[in-house]
Amino acid sequence: MKKRNPQNRFAFVHSLLITVLFLSVVNLGCAQKSIPTTAPRISTVYTGDIINGKKVVSSLNTDDLEAGKKHLLYFQGVQMSTGQHWYVSVIVAKGAKPGKRFTITSGVHGDEMSPIHTVLAIMDQLNVAEMSGTVMAVTDIARPALESMQRRWPSSGRGTELSDMNREWPGNENGFSPVSRHAGLVFNRLLLPNTDLAIDFHTGATGLDAAVFNIGDMSNEDVKTMNMLYPVQMIWDNAAYPGLLHNAYMDAGIPCFTPEIGVARRLELDLIPIFVEGTMNVFKHYRVIPGVLGRTTKDAKTYIGKNAVPIFVTQGGFIELFVKIGEKIVPGQKLAIQRNAFGEIVAEYNSPVNGLIAGMRSDATAEPGHALFFILSDASPVTGLPSFVD
Repeated sequence: MKKRNPQNRFAFVHSLLITVLFLSVVNLGCAQKSIPTTAPRISTVYTGDIINGKKVVSSLNTDDLEAGKKHLLYFQGVQMSTGQHWYVSVIVAKGAKPGKRFTITSGVHGDEMSPIHTVLAIMDQLNVAEMSGTVMAVTDIARPALESMQRRWPSSGRGTELSDMNREWPGNENGFSPVSRHAGLVFNRLLLPNTDLAIDFHTGATGLDAAVFNIGDMSNEDVKTMNMLYPVQMIWDNAAYPGLLHNAYMDAGIPCFTPEIGVARRLELDLIPIFVEGTMNVFKHYRVIPGVLGRTTKDAKTYIGKNAVPIFVTQGGFIELFVKIGEKIVPGQKLAIQRNAFGEIVAEYNSPVNGLIAGMRSDATAEPGHALFFILSDASPVTGLPSFVD
């Protein structure tokens, strides 16, 4: 009978202990991320700090604010490695009369400029004297990502790390990364307690163009109602991925969806008015503001699809595109070719389904595995989708 090597036995036991410890820590972190289905009652806490003439809060209850006014505040988020805090800009338009509480957000990704401009344009149109209810805008949630106009949050935990904040919600105030803690603070102490309905604005990712469209689970009646009030080209009727801000809202019982305003890193000044109009329609429908509805999905003849069918790059090389964002396509249609550095065609990409081009690569080069197209379609669902928007 072969004897066991004591060193091998020790290595096995050591590995087992590390595995058990790791799983225990992961389970603890997951348990801490659970969120209530009803928002807790919190009080407004002023830190005593004033930045650029604006008071700083570490928690907010909009009931504590004076009605019939717009309030400009900073919310104190997670600490930096120097011990200072990241601050988040908050605008609260509190109507003269009670009503629904809306929250509109942007800046969860640092390369998304059009959402910030959209939110500010919406807030600029609100007349608090005519309003019933409250609209709270949070424009720059992932401040460190915004400072360098990049999608992900940079931190220095194990050297420089980049974290996608829109995979962290609802966050964890005692989590294992600053982005998780920041998400937990913002969600628990600012967003959740002050929101009946929410809209989280985004764009396509850097390197990808995106159509004018919304993402949301339209099995929820309020989500369906809000989506149908936007004159967008298409709607992806889908709950999307775990960890999104709009899914954290939904898990907490607060209807929310994600409008997508074109491409990252620039202002889409021709598209922004579409989303301002849609949001004002939502406020009118829920009687936050008076007025007649503008254009809706009925006017835009909006296409509603349940699946985003991906086409992935199979070779490295230079991409030549034959279609445009929003274009209708059919099975077998040639969408793009790819050449190597000798000019030889190394790949050809054709559509597997009927649908509309919802997203496509904007960078001229690509490596194997990159997303080249996303086609909004009613074809069979594809599991394990990587993110191309949100």
